[in-house]
Amino acid sequence: MSTANGCKVRRDGAVLWITIDRPRAMNALDPAAHVALARAFDRYTADPELRVAILTGAGERAFCAGSDLKARAAANRDELPPTGFGGLTRRFDLFKPVVCAVNGLALGGGVELMLACDLVIAADHAELALPEPRIGLAALGGGGLQRLARQLPLKQAMGMVLTARRISAAEALRVGLVNEVVPRAELEARSRALAAELLEMAPLALEASKQVMLQSLAYPDLEAAMTATYPAAERMLASEDAVEGQRAFIEKRKPEWKGR
Repeated sequence: MSTANGCKVRRDGAVLWITIDRPRAMNALDPAAHVALARAFDRYTADPELRVAILTGAGERAFCAGSDLKARAAANRDELPPTGFGGLTRRFDLFKPVVCAVNGLALGGGVELMLACDLVIAADHAELALPEPRIGLAALGGGGLQRLARQLPLKQAMGMVLTARRISAAEALRVGLVNEVVPRAELEARSRALAAELLEMAPLALEASKQVMLQSLAYPDLEAAMTATYPAAERMLASEDAVEGQRAFIEKRKPEWKGR
C-alpha cells in the first residue's frame, strides 16, 4: 500500500484499489491530489497484470466533494492533469474496467468521477449532486454535463443539473446512474465481489466491449457504428485468449486467461 498527497493505493492481486484520502476535506481534491490520482490511474493503465480498478473515498461521510474550493479560489480555476479531474475524466484511452464504490456524498467533481467509471456501487446513505450553479459555476471541468446528457434521459439530466438538487442513492439507482445500492457496511465486500466477477472474464474481451460501446456513440447511425474499426476488438479476435475461451468451453473446463 502507498499513500501520497491525498491518494491511497493498494494492490490486491489483479485489482487496484484507489482511495481518495482527504476525509477532513470530505475528500475534495486539491492540485496535489489530482496529480496523485492521475499517477495511480497511470499505474493501472500501464500494468498488464492489473485488470480491475476500484475507486472509492476514505471514511463514510463522503466519496468526493469535488474541488477543494479554498485551493481553487486562489487561481479561480481547477489545476488539472491532462487526464482530467482526478486523473480520470479525460482518460479516453483506458479500456480496462473501472468500478466506483460511492461510500458517501458525491458532489460536483465527485459525480463527474463517478460518471467516468464503468460500474457504480453506492452505499445506501450516499447522495449525489452537481451544485456548481449555486456558486456561479457549471460542471465543465470533468465532463459532467456531457456525460450526464448521455447517461440519462435529457429531462432527467436537465432536472438534476438546473436545480442542483441532491438525489439519494435509491433515486440514482432508479434513473440508472448506479448499478447497485448496498448497505454501507457491505460496500467494500460487494465491490470486491464485483471485481471477482470481472476477473472471470477474458481481459481483452472486456477491453474490446468497453471500447466498442463507448466509441460507437460517436457515429451518426447504427450501420456506421457496426462497420467501424475498433482496435481493441481486432486485438481480441486475434488473441490466444479467443482460442482458449472456445477450447475451454468445448472441453468443459475453466479458461486460463493470459491477456494476449
